[in-house]
Amino acid sequence: MGFLYRLHLLLLVLLHAILLLPNQVKSQDASLLQGLNSYRASLSLSALTDSSNADCFAKEVASQFKGQPCSNTTGADTIPGTEAQFANYPDLLTGCHLNITDTRDGQIMPVCVPNLVPSLVLTNYTETQYNQYLNDSSFTGAGIGSYGNWIVVVLSTNTVGGDFAPAENSKASLFSIIGLAQNLLPWLLGFILYL
Repeated sequence: MGFLYRLHLLLLVLLHAILLLPNQVKSQDASLLQGLNSYRASLSLSALTDSSNADCFAKEVASQFKGQPCSNTTGADTIPGTEAQFANYPDLLTGCHLNITDTRDGQIMPVCVPNLVPSLVLTNYTETQYNQYLNDSSFTGAGIGSYGNWIVVVLSTNTVGGDFAPAENSKASLFSIIGLAQNLLPWLLGFILYL
């Protein structure tokens, strides 16, 4: 009986950790967006809205930094826009069902901060060359994604060339199916543990 109790307790703790991890990432992203918007408010600029399409793309980009150590070269000194920064840019767009024509006016801003310390992450955006984009009123939305010590902010516009609108015929996409599966998985695991 002791073994079953410990196994049940271990599974419960594991389930709890699985359920909390996405919330911690969402909280970190929301905190960064709030910090960026406070910075923009101090400049009398409008707040950036959370863009789910830019979020998806930021996560795709962040995954590209897997295994890459932190350095002072984050790509911020490249030419403006998004396409020129990544050789596999079309593949990254495909992962989020985006069109290249709807992302060209956006801006990708990756930074690496050990342990993603929130105050240092914000400083890496507001007190570096990235602040030129944050100071630009043409950017109206933001997406945030992270992987390891890397965090990526993708700025979008409200124009056709930078609104990160999904490609046509992708509204019932694989991502909606995956989202449904992610929401049902904790319930399914809880049901199995209950049995």
